[in-house]
Amino acid sequence: MKKIVFSKEEKAAIVGRIQQYFADELDQTIGVLPAEFLLDFFATEIGANYYNQGLQDAHAALTKQMEDFSEAIYLLERKPDDKK
Repeated sequence: MKKIVFSKEEKAAIVGRIQQYFADELDQTIGVLPAEFLLDFFATEIGANYYNQGLQDAHAALTKQMEDFSEAIYLLERKPDDKK
């Protein structure tokens, strides 16, 4: 799997959210650098789990759509004695 890379803007927004989480939920302040390290840790160590879950969700959605599509085609079929 390719390394998860965020744009500069995405990374800044995520780091800000990490800092806000620490302030709101843990009553602690965390600097930009530690927040970036935490983000890099999660991206490296746990990111694959989220990525794989996303693939599984996409596969399930695609499978559902294909089943719906197959059913729609079946409903369009005509019997040899249909005169429509």
